[in-house]
Amino acid sequence: MKKKKFWIIAAIAAAAIGLVFVFFDDKVSVSATPVALAEQGWKANFSSSLQQEAIDKGDIYITDAQGERVEVEMFIHKNGKTLEVPAIPPGEYQLHVKRAALKNNFVKSFVNPEISFVVQEQLENLANEEELRSYFAQLLEMQQNNQRYGGVVAENGEETAESADSAAGGESGTDGSHSTTNNQVEGVDEADLVKTDGSYIYSISESRVVISDVRNPQEMVVAAELPFTEETYPQQLFLSGETLVVMGSRISAMPIENFQLPNSQRPHLGITSVYLYDVSDPASPELIREFGAEGNLNSARLTNNILYFVTNVYPDYWILEKQDEPELRPHQYDSNDGGDLQPLPYDSIAVLPGTMEGSYSVITSVDLTVPETNEISTKGFLGGSEQLYMNEDYLYLTAPAYVPLDDDEMRSGSETAIWIPEQANTEIFKFGLNGTVVEFLASTEITGSLLNQFSMDEYNGYFRAVTTEGITWDLNSPSKNHLFILDGQMKQVGSVEDLAPGERIYSARFMKDKAYMVTFKETDPLFVIDVSAPSSPQVLGELKIPGFSNYLHPLDDNHLIGFGYDTKLVPVKNGEPRVVTGGMKISLFDVSDFTAPVEKDTEIIGGPGTYSALQYDHKALFTHQERNLFGFPAALYEETTGEYVEFKGEGALIYTITPDGISQAASLVKESDEQYENWNTATQRILYIGEELYTVANGEIKSYGLETFEPISSLLFNK
Repeated sequence: MKKKKFWIIAAIAAAAIGLVFVFFDDKVSVSATPVALAEQGWKANFSSSLQQEAIDKGDIYITDAQGERVEVEMFIHKNGKTLEVPAIPPGEYQLHVKRAALKNNFVKSFVNPEISFVVQEQLENLANEEELRSYFAQLLEMQQNNQRYGGVVAENGEETAESADSAAGGESGTDGSHSTTNNQVEGVDEADLVKTDGSYIYSISESRVVISDVRNPQEMVVAAELPFTEETYPQQLFLSGETLVVMGSRISAMPIENFQLPNSQRPHLGITSVYLYDVSDPASPELIREFGAEGNLNSARLTNNILYFVTNVYPDYWILEKQDEPELRPHQYDSNDGGDLQPLPYDSIAVLPGTMEGSYSVITSVDLTVPETNEISTKGFLGGSEQLYMNEDYLYLTAPAYVPLDDDEMRSGSETAIWIPEQANTEIFKFGLNGTVVEFLASTEITGSLLNQFSMDEYNGYFRAVTTEGITWDLNSPSKNHLFILDGQMKQVGSVEDLAPGERIYSARFMKDKAYMVTFKETDPLFVIDVSAPSSPQVLGELKIPGFSNYLHPLDDNHLIGFGYDTKLVPVKNGEPRVVTGGMKISLFDVSDFTAPVEKDTEIIGGPGTYSALQYDHKALFTHQERNLFGFPAALYEETTGEYVEFKGEGALIYTITPDGISQAASLVKESDEQYENWNTATQRILYIGEELYTVANGEIKSYGLETFEPISSLLFNK
């Protein structure tokens, strides 16, 4: 009788367990790129951890197009959520994962236990519409499964404030007679708000470009204005010989055949438009060509008379569920071909390996030697882009690669867990440049996230990058910082890892065989890293000082200039001291002894609230190498009673900086009784032509003597 009672209780318990299992069934999703390259392998990310022995037990395996098992090397990363296949021959494959492969699989099952993917010998363009629709359908299904079952959904990372980096000699250039843009890489020009040819200043003023004749600094005049429509906003400029390049954004109605509703109700596209002007006579500029590509402008470069620019496109692939034949390709146009928006041909689109993104990186290039007629090359790459680095031979794009979090690392309070951007790794894509031909070469993933374009550089055939892994305020798993060195095939050959736990990178600069990196949380550690031996980089020295530098600029081989903020620690009752930002700070670092860097001199400017565009835009730096002059726009604030700050004035500050120290050469700051800066008169750029210095604002240009800095004249733009 007792035995019978025991079985009844056991049956009830088993039924209860079954009910619990059904109620708490945890659906595990898998995300993986549908395309991989043979030499780079393939990876899949899981929303829940795998058993490390699952591969040996046969719970994870791969089959080919015929359904036969394929013997390939596989391993599971330490995080338990990433499966990697280092190398696999070209072909069509399917990954199979049994439920037994999961940790705690009693209450877990897969949304889709079979994942199909293709391995290519080299990156192949799409063949037809079916391939593109299949890509987006797979992406849509993956995202829906993630959201339905509590998987992780990636947020689009926003561009961060700039730091600084340069290869050998990418300084604020000068040809000896006038300023040029402070470019990252020597020989590679960057788009900017202001350009000059030594006689005229070309500047963006709201919805127009103003061409100012400054040949006589006592009587400057507006030579011409280039107005644009209300839908177009000029953003960046280049000068290439007698060709002015104006890059802007505009909104355009999507071209849809047999559309029955008015244009105002037609879906619209964001377009990056390029306007080419003949400025052989700057007083009579002539528009000679207009073209563009869909998407938001990521970045642009000009080298050897060839313009390259990258746009990011986010197609509405979700309408696949609602519309039979949506156009999912990026669009382009050229006034030489009628000016109508046209989708890219399928054979101009490829899927970047290692990605499964719902966005494109569109790369457009054109030779400006004969701007009126030279062919425009536009290619679309499925896979987003965030930062761009380019020299004369290669173009590098980066994108966040979000890494799986453990269950207790996910944000609480939401039905859908969300990736935290600072916990992203970085995917790097390398492209070769041959004239206007842009060819994908290789890609890789490195641990941690980049601060910006200046966190990377290439020197003597090696690519170097610095990253921050983790989140500075995560006490359970403090952030850490790394330096990686990759060879020409994007294979890692050396690294320095786990620097400055609990801090993040605020700036970096590569100078030939040395790397300089500033991290910050309470003090400013400047790291000096020897990268002369790519396989074995090593930290040579470290300097800790109050404040931080968010832009580093080389003075010479043994000295660096840091532009950033002063800080102080304020005691907090029964708590950790609080870091308070003070005025702007210039630091002169002496690194002649690499093992013992020294802050040789400092300059504190203004009080809390004081800032300069230089702290987030390196192109705001003015230099005159022969005179040792360095300048930048500035808005000055001072601390008042309590924690309030008061606006004191705005303008430009010029300093003389030599290995001996820092001294102010001129203050071109105009004191003000207003509460805030005036956008129309706030200095945007500083430049020199011959013996005169100019400050350029949205609504005016001012000229000064370069020797005395005494005012000469001013030119107001008509509104």
